[in-house]
Amino acid sequence: MQREGFGGGGCALGGSGALGGSGGGSGPGGTITPEDLAGPAADAPAGAAAAGAPPEQERLLRYWQAVGRSHRVDVPADMAEPIQQLTRNNQQQERETVPFTILQRKEKNGAVLYEKRQYKKAKWACIRMQEKQYEQSICLGFMKLMKYICEQNSSGLYLGMTVPVVTLVHTDEAQSDVRRSVTVAYHLPERLQELPPRPHDVDVVIEEWSAMTVYARAFGGPTNEESIVREISLLAELLENPELYLPDTFIVAVYTNPAAANRHNEIWFIQRP
Repeated sequence: MQREGFGGGGCALGGSGALGGSGGGSGPGGTITPEDLAGPAADAPAGAAAAGAPPEQERLLRYWQAVGRSHRVDVPADMAEPIQQLTRNNQQQERETVPFTILQRKEKNGAVLYEKRQYKKAKWACIRMQEKQYEQSICLGFMKLMKYICEQNSSGLYLGMTVPVVTLVHTDEAQSDVRRSVTVAYHLPERLQELPPRPHDVDVVIEEWSAMTVYARAFGGPTNEESIVREISLLAELLENPELYLPDTFIVAVYTNPAAANRHNEIWFIQRP
């Protein structure tokens, strides 16, 4: 997959991913997403709120700060307005899904083991992160992308949420260790693909990713270093042929928040050129 930068800063070459799955449980791992805001914010522990923020903003910020602590992430007070905007605008039926074409589907006893998909060339807002832990990079990266989505762009408008939010990860040669450097990416809505608004944050880059073919497998539960390594191993076993895909670059796609009863994640293998 080739990517071409359009904004300031830079994102490393990598991948991205998505499919359905179910799983339970919460706790650390995965990104903070808009659905986290639907919880009992009034019961969340008080945190540092934005000075002079309206009651709704303060309540939502404190809830996000409580969620952030479970991911070992501090949510700053300047996130109050983006959080409120995304909460007001975010509805399940309004989310745009990244389009793809299914080329092949492998099933067993009626269950989908994996899909081979074609994704067309598209523009993504990307940010490269390198925190100590995977979930910290994902949370902090997504917060920066949120600001871009919520008016901190050249249009001054709310751009709209798309799913999945994807993360490009790299592993060692044995595929047993996830590297610290990751790229978090947001697919620009179709109406903005031709001329994407420019980010105010120089760390956020608009890139055009070339068309790519991926092998996608769904999984539930948290997305962290342990689950990513496990899912890579499982899909590699199903595909049997390591010559089909890139050996050390993978994509993690997340559709739902970490506390959801039914988690919807995918691991993607990128087909070799």
